[in-house]
Amino acid sequence: MTSRPHHRRMLLRILAACFFLYPVVALSETADDDDDANDAREHYEAREALRLGQIRPLEEIIATVRKEIAGDIIEIEFEREDGRYIYELEIIQPSGQIVEVDVDASTMQILKREED
Repeated sequence: MTSRPHHRRMLLRILAACFFLYPVVALSETADDDDDANDAREHYEAREALRLGQIRPLEEIIATVRKEIAGDIIEIEFEREDGRYIYELEIIQPSGQIVEVDVDASTMQILKREED
């Protein structure tokens, strides 16, 4: 019978831990849901702009950037800034240096090149 109080204390500790950890897990899931919704919005907006002829296909943007910068693309974001669509690419160069490039999605002009 001495094990029952021990089990009860253990159960209370587990329940207390769950109680305190639940908000952390719930907040991280909400942030993930927001990221997913934002990604879905970006994909829809890019497809629609491409369909309407407002932007160039992504493969053309990538080909243009690869002519200027060697390396592997590790991230691509699609944004609207100052009334125009921008592709933001992060590239890791063979040296290991990361370069961030902003490209006008309509003209394929490289607007900004930033090395970290």
